[in-house]
Amino acid sequence: MLGWELPPHNSGGLGVACLNLARALAKDGCDIDFVVPYEAKHENITFMNVLSAMKLDPLFRYGVGAYDSKYVDNALIPDAPHEKMISIREVQHNYCDFVNDYLMEYKPDVVHAHDWLTFEAGVLAKKNYGIPLIAHVHATEYDRSGMHGGNPVVHAIEREGLMLADKIIAVSQATKDLIVRKYHIPAKKIDVVYNSLDEGFLKSAYSYDNDDYRYLEAMKALGYTIVSTVGRFTIQKGLSNLMKAAARAISKEPKLIFVFAGDGEQREELIEMSAKYGISKNVIFTGFVRGKQLRDIYEVSDIFVMSSISEPFGLTALEAAHHGDVLILTKQSGVAEVIRSCMEYDFWDVEKLADEIVAISKSPALKHTLHEGIAREYRKISWSDVAEKIISVYNEVEKHKEFS
Repeated sequence: MLGWELPPHNSGGLGVACLNLARALAKDGCDIDFVVPYEAKHENITFMNVLSAMKLDPLFRYGVGAYDSKYVDNALIPDAPHEKMISIREVQHNYCDFVNDYLMEYKPDVVHAHDWLTFEAGVLAKKNYGIPLIAHVHATEYDRSGMHGGNPVVHAIEREGLMLADKIIAVSQATKDLIVRKYHIPAKKIDVVYNSLDEGFLKSAYSYDNDDYRYLEAMKALGYTIVSTVGRFTIQKGLSNLMKAAARAISKEPKLIFVFAGDGEQREELIEMSAKYGISKNVIFTGFVRGKQLRDIYEVSDIFVMSSISEPFGLTALEAAHHGDVLILTKQSGVAEVIRSCMEYDFWDVEKLADEIVAISKSPALKHTLHEGIAREYRKISWSDVAEKIISVYNEVEKHKEFS
């Protein structure tokens, strides 16, 4: 497996999905070497070998590399021993060199590459060693750029990886359709395999401490509804539309508190918007959260909104559902294909989003009905089911092995 991050050194859902998938595959007998571009301990990962392609601190593997592809040509990573800067492209080239050296000694049955950052290394494995390549698409450059074109370098890498892959795994039907439409890949080459809920959310010990969000608890006691969103503050997530909807909703129902959990390039813009619309006292910015702090936000919330312009899947929605939140999802999110008992809207329809938030906050009956439906649906897909589908893909592409 070729990936760019694994927890606890992850900056988003990609690392979480890779970890849970690999764990489930290992339980089904797969022997996995997982290559990351940095050097760090993964003490809780005992079910597979984690290989470091470079002696690079995980904080400097280009930050949130898989997501901020518009900076792909910028030199941002300090390399102290050489007193120079390393660009993301250099990291990728070094990553490819490591994979090439690895393949000179080991011959895996399949190379499974996750997203554009590792596609070049996957193509190298197929071209030079005849090893079947699976391209796993968690997001495309069109998704990351909010459908505004994106980086041509990344498009070229994605296109080559998808064209040469023996099989493509898409995390939703929406992602499959996008690949067919934008990259002209035959639909029969693409299998849709949905993600599941992080196993840690299901099995790890957790207890909510209301002292952490005492202010929100006090506001709930006064009849306020807590609306939350979690993610990177980037154009892809549609947060400016959510802020506009928040202003509309608060004008109709003042007892609403909006929690924006996360960080990113739009942080200052969102803060300024909340001030401009006069709703600052109803909006809370938590900064980047993980672990218990993240789960506490889900627990204290009543409504979770995924406002993404394009969200290939959206694991945070499943996490929020596990903590009892009612979900409002854009029709442009893959998770809406799995969770049907949610409210939906088009990412640009600010008025409809505001109306849905107000309707849920004012109707305990509607909130209860949605909650009951979501509770039945969110556990339908398990990582063991995902692993079973992936293994069938492995068995299919092994027939394409050219030489050993």
